[in-house]
Amino acid sequence: MSASELNNFIVILIYGSLVLLSLLKLANPLKVNKKANLWFGIFLFLWSTFWLDEVLFLITQSTIEVHSLFLVRFIQFLTPIVFYFSVLFYTNPAFKFKISDLKYAVLPVIFLVSIVLVEFRFYTFQYVIIGLILFQALFYTGLSYFTIRKHQRKIQLFSSNTEGINLNWLEYIILIIFIVSIIYTIYNLSYNANSLNFFINLIFLLVIYFVAYNSLKQKEIYPVEEKLREELISINDDSETEELKRKLISDEELVRIKVQLEELMNSQKPYLESELNLIKLSELLSISTHHLSYVINTGFQKNFFQYVNEYRIEHAKKLLKDNTKLSILGIAYESGFNSKTSFNTTFKKFTDQTPSEFKKISSGL
Repeated sequence: MSASELNNFIVILIYGSLVLLSLLKLANPLKVNKKANLWFGIFLFLWSTFWLDEVLFLITQSTIEVHSLFLVRFIQFLTPIVFYFSVLFYTNPAFKFKISDLKYAVLPVIFLVSIVLVEFRFYTFQYVIIGLILFQALFYTGLSYFTIRKHQRKIQLFSSNTEGINLNWLEYIILIIFIVSIIYTIYNLSYNANSLNFFINLIFLLVIYFVAYNSLKQKEIYPVEEKLREELISINDDSETEELKRKLISDEELVRIKVQLEELMNSQKPYLESELNLIKLSELLSISTHHLSYVINTGFQKNFFQYVNEYRIEHAKKLLKDNTKLSILGIAYESGFNSKTSFNTTFKKFTDQTPSEFKKISSGL
């Protein structure tokens, strides 16, 4: 098989994979992250249109420039913003569009007007179109990235295990596509970009399979119960600072709950439950989630994730020192972690050592 034939095969795989994955996300058989998966499915379908020219050429053996069609150009322009909407709903399933969100239509309207003017031979607007495409892509890619980073900070306020709900895979997609796009643009300016098509398409195929694997196993990020979901969503990463500035409870009540919390953690050891979150811990103490968050933030100067995982790490240290029968994975599960990866990452973060390094030093080897 020649390089050209191999590239054609990869193009077919890319287009077919994106369309199939799009249909799976739209069907959403697991019924999780419903609005996010709807927008993500639309994004995948729009993304697939970028290979439609090549697919049609392989079928008809004649050049059909679908990307130059008025409607196709417009819907392709919407790809970055649709991706951003999916990120919005992944990070906040309660998000609702408001009148003020008409601002998202500004760039598409300007783009639509520009391509209409170009159709009527106002060719100077071609530069406006190129500028809008670049700006929209960079702006919404960047906005999506910072929204995910904000989400990763936020979930530490109510979850003790962030693996599986931190949306790392979306962050990686953004970074990979951004890097590949830069390489392709630089190469296109200096060399014949066609010689790079095979490698770029191969990278995109691998990215698509990475997307498929992670998006299909993405579990519900927030509780399905509306009341619980709204309670957690209302605890945002800005509230940590705000709550420190204003007292939610008196100093005496703060001290009382702080002591009660420490007694509970030492006696009942709720941190050994891998799915422990702010709601479950607040129920054990019979206080509101906002009050518990305030106590942890103000009384211990930590977020929920840090507070719970310090107990887990201390428990793991004891097992690493004293227990020679359990494996590292066994100790991870016994300490409340739900995977070896999250255990290693968190242990390293808190101690500057891996569990294996700590065990080796503790045993004097």
